[in-house]
Amino acid sequence: MRVLVRLLSTLLGLAVAAGGALLALEVGWAWWQPGKEPLLVPWPRWKTAIAELDWTSTPVRIAAGIAVLAGLVLLLLALGAGDRAVRMTDPADGITVSTSPRALARLVGLAVRAEDNVRGASVTASSRRVRVRATSRLENEEQLRPRLLETVSGVLDDLPLQRRPKVSVVVDSPKDR
Repeated sequence: MRVLVRLLSTLLGLAVAAGGALLALEVGWAWWQPGKEPLLVPWPRWKTAIAELDWTSTPVRIAAGIAVLAGLVLLLLALGAGDRAVRMTDPADGITVSTSPRALARLVGLAVRAEDNVRGASVTASSRRVRVRATSRLENEEQLRPRLLETVSGVLDDLPLQRRPKVSVVVDSPKDR
């Protein structure tokens, strides 16, 4: 989501910069050649076309609707791209500590992969949930899952997290099939 917001803000910034440069060119051209036609944009034709419109005409209402929808989409994207940091307990007044979900997933992943009979593991983490998907060839889910839950709980207990995330562990094993 953050990538989309960054891309949209970059495109919007470039559009505003291009519009500003175009306006500066047109104003400079109009000052230098006052009686001539505009340089790139047909301003006089646009002015007469806009002068014929009133506030209740269909094109004005459609443009207003599109502007409202675009604003709502941008607002929802900005709200969805909020801070994803995992908050930790504050060591002192005025000091806040947080970590990224990626760093939390790496910590948990290292501990899970260090366990016996774990062939591989993928971990996703957020401030609310830690999901572990481990693979094993030698143990089934009934044998390995409790040990991995204990390992993940130990890692989370060692961290000073403000809110403990929910933990889910899934083990893929050929023995379960």
